[in-house]
Amino acid sequence: MHWMIYGNTVSYDQEGVLQLVKELGVAEGGKRVAVFSNKTLDYFIEEEAIHDVFSLTADTGRSLATLSSGEKKKALLAYLLKQSPECMILDNPFENLDVETRLELRSRLNELSASVQLILIVRRYEDGLDAIGNLIYVRDHAVVFKGDPRAFDIDQYQVHHHFPNKVPDAPYDYDLHGDALVVFRDVSVQYEGRPVLTRVSWEVKRGEFWQLKGPNGSGKTTMLTMINGDNPKAFGQDIWLFGRKKGSGESVWDIKKNIGYFTPAMILRFRTFCSLEDMVISGLLDSIGLYRKVTDLQRDLAREWIDFMGLKHLAGSNFVEASDIVQRMVLIARAMIKHPPLLILDEPTAGLDDESALFLSQLINRIASESRTAILFVSHRQEPGLHPERILTLTPGDEGSVATIG
Repeated sequence: MHWMIYGNTVSYDQEGVLQLVKELGVAEGGKRVAVFSNKTLDYFIEEEAIHDVFSLTADTGRSLATLSSGEKKKALLAYLLKQSPECMILDNPFENLDVETRLELRSRLNELSASVQLILIVRRYEDGLDAIGNLIYVRDHAVVFKGDPRAFDIDQYQVHHHFPNKVPDAPYDYDLHGDALVVFRDVSVQYEGRPVLTRVSWEVKRGEFWQLKGPNGSGKTTMLTMINGDNPKAFGQDIWLFGRKKGSGESVWDIKKNIGYFTPAMILRFRTFCSLEDMVISGLLDSIGLYRKVTDLQRDLAREWIDFMGLKHLAGSNFVEASDIVQRMVLIARAMIKHPPLLILDEPTAGLDDESALFLSQLINRIASESRTAILFVSHRQEPGLHPERILTLTPGDEGSVATIG
């Protein structure tokens, strides 16, 4: 009998996963159990780094650290199956995988269900498996539904958030030449003879809302780093950034001052002990946290953003102690407080549950509709609550990825 445990508070370490399964009574007693999770992968990565024990990659001669997310998970699954488990607990197995890799893993797990009991723990309902016959929905640590998945109506539990206040005004305007912020004309990129992008033409104008899609290795990161000034491959290309041709004497700061940026990896780097309000203010000063006196106008603007997001009651609380979704909201506000011409959101909903991802998507929709900032949203997933105006899709090929616009 296969189970899916779905909800907004279902992420644990290995001991917690086993305890959860025991408490819910979903594992059949006496079976050999294997746990497939990022935590398990982290353990093997640490074993490689500290003890030179290559349990998962002994046959390949490579370390886990050099593998993609999909390759790591394939290696873990192969290793666990060699242990002949009778029950496998799968903790958010599709997280951080692109569409193609998710489909491959889904197919393999559905095959595996014929011989091994599966207990699937997910934050995203779409990550369920065909073989699942029983569902437990956990909301705020309480079991809300238990039974046949066909009797479960996810729409009944989705909360649509409304932001009663308007997006705070820009503190000043940017002096730009025209509305074209990013222009690529027939851009092709290779790394050590391997083609990554081929003849990509694309234009982003002020106020537009774009999503950038493509599988791992398709060139998304290459494009982002050429936009933000970090990739030397942009030199010699027909690329225009914020009204200036790339390589015409501009500094990296001339580019970056026009860009707001957020990716969840920033949360680990922003471990400074400051309030949510001060973290938002730091976006005006381009610092991590607040280390100098600010004006009343700057503090008032940060409070407007805090109030707009519905976080007024948390304004003075410590950033590092805030929930994951609150930290992401605050860092997006930090990136937006100056209303930069371009806001890059790199996988902002990765690792979130459905409810939190919907909340963040609705926040981004409001920013897009009430500002002149162009938004570039990068994600493997098509978030159901997100409403980009245009989508740029990178499709890999033998000569590099080609771009299609829809």
